[in-house]
Amino acid sequence: MPSERDGANDSERSLLRFITCGSVDDGKSTLLGRLLYEAKLIFEDQLAAVARDSRKFGTLGEDLDLALLLDGLEAEREQGITIDVAYRFFSTAKRAFIAADTPGHEQYTRNMATAASTAAAAVILVDARKGLLAQTRRHAYICSLLGVRAVILCVNKMDLVDFDRDVFFRIAGDFKAYAADLGFAATVPIPVCARSGDNLTWRSTRSPWYAGPAVLEALEGAGGDEQAADKPFRFPVQWVNRPSSEFRGFAGVIASGAVRVGDPLVSAASGQSARVARIVTFDDDLPFAEAGQAVTLTFSEEIDLARGDVLCPPHDRPDFVDQVAAWLIWMTPEAMLPGRSYIMRTGTMTTPARVSALKYKVNINTHEQLAARTLGLNEIGYCNIVMARPAAIDPYSEIQRTGAFILIDRVTNETVGAGMIRFGLRRATNIHRQTHAIGKPARSRALNQKPCILWFTGLSGSGKSTIADLVERDLHRRGYHTMLLDGDNIRHGINNDLGFTDADRVENIRRVGEVARLFVESGLLVLCCFISPFAQEREMVRSLVAEDEFIEIFVDTPLAECERRDPKGLYAKARAGQIANFTGVSSPYEAPQAPALRIDGLGETASAAANRVIELFLDAQARSTTSP
Repeated sequence: MPSERDGANDSERSLLRFITCGSVDDGKSTLLGRLLYEAKLIFEDQLAAVARDSRKFGTLGEDLDLALLLDGLEAEREQGITIDVAYRFFSTAKRAFIAADTPGHEQYTRNMATAASTAAAAVILVDARKGLLAQTRRHAYICSLLGVRAVILCVNKMDLVDFDRDVFFRIAGDFKAYAADLGFAATVPIPVCARSGDNLTWRSTRSPWYAGPAVLEALEGAGGDEQAADKPFRFPVQWVNRPSSEFRGFAGVIASGAVRVGDPLVSAASGQSARVARIVTFDDDLPFAEAGQAVTLTFSEEIDLARGDVLCPPHDRPDFVDQVAAWLIWMTPEAMLPGRSYIMRTGTMTTPARVSALKYKVNINTHEQLAARTLGLNEIGYCNIVMARPAAIDPYSEIQRTGAFILIDRVTNETVGAGMIRFGLRRATNIHRQTHAIGKPARSRALNQKPCILWFTGLSGSGKSTIADLVERDLHRRGYHTMLLDGDNIRHGINNDLGFTDADRVENIRRVGEVARLFVESGLLVLCCFISPFAQEREMVRSLVAEDEFIEIFVDTPLAECERRDPKGLYAKARAGQIANFTGVSSPYEAPQAPALRIDGLGETASAAANRVIELFLDAQARSTTSP
């Protein structure tokens, strides 16, 4: 049984959340495991389990491999690396700790960032033989962005450089220079050998030239977590709790600040105000609640709220904006493309959002601001983000819960980016949505048709324009009012400033989607013929109109057949390297997985395909409950 746990009660000790981070194989798991071992904070059954696992997975022969205390996944033990974040609670006579052992491999940077978002201190490890590496710098930079202010720099594996003081001070100096403008309040460099425990809980005789604290001592003296309870009150509504007609409350977790019965609160979105009548929990009502508690609030007056709304004090409100400036950490191999629609989640609210401008990305080695059009895996950039609807936000540096967000891929539901809001961007106050007396229903009735988008997608040369032209002719003869938007024609007009990079293709379809939406509002049938190679952009256009107003038609013609036809000679030029980023050759095409209609571009004639599109359209018109 660990002896140090016999001191003061854990609840009376200040709590420090910290992470261990740094490049792969710098000894993070070993350091934390040895720290717990040296401080006698490992239970006997845990130690026995580590001894068994050391014989199976260990890298130290017959010696205990204490890294296995943290590397809990089978894959981690087999590969000898940390993949997931391992959390450990422990305490000494002076302090309680929650430690997060984070992965060092670039592939798992997202896991490290997740852990750092709740940490007040970071133990950054550096291999004494290698010095600062790119991943060391990246982790330090991410710690800075995520508000970590106390850093303990552990120069590890000092035994492999004979505890050379010059090596230690050179690395400590390099890190000090690198971190000079990262805003850390304190940086404590310590020479350690995690494997043998030197300078972890005791001063090592192998480094007589070092007079600073041991790692545990530095952790006990590190700046504590900033108390979220001291911040302005923020309550993101998770759900409306209405089990009966007699009770209506709003449930969620208090993000910051505190609330008492009788306090006036307002909705950040509407400005509606009411006083707190009850603070309800599973066990009992409370007179008072603070950050971190899950509660249900009821009010003495009626107030209209929904999931995603944020309650706050009348005198200290968050910004309520639809555009923000933010730092963005990109977390997936597929590049971030400005203009692409993602799902943004901040607090309990989700909304479509896009990066409207990437101001620059950061060279993590030099902090240089680099011009860029996109962000790749693990890259960090500063950008403007536009949301489809306003959200209640605070600067991340002030309130983390309402200043943080994630971006989610609309197609795969994968988290692709994490961001920290610097400030809200305010629009000109004279710009408002205008309400018109004549809307889409009236225009549809006047034209005697149900408006919709017929979206033709397929490779260049697949035949989609030919089929769409035949469809429009038939619809026109039947008395329908149509508009045909073709990729080549659009690029002669509103999109003549765009090229063919992935980012430009995204922007091309975004603009086309907005134009098509306006035509739908006018009551027209819009036929759109675009390669539209990316599923996300097709899904974005679908989201701009009602569910029954978008019909996706995939003209599925094999690449070889498209190349054989090559009506404009484009494939030949692309194969010769004269055209860059050509879909199907040097740029991907993401085929629709569930189109409303798939046309066999090799086996069907254009006339037969057009007839099938007309049948599909007429059936949709007949089934529409809003058809005039």
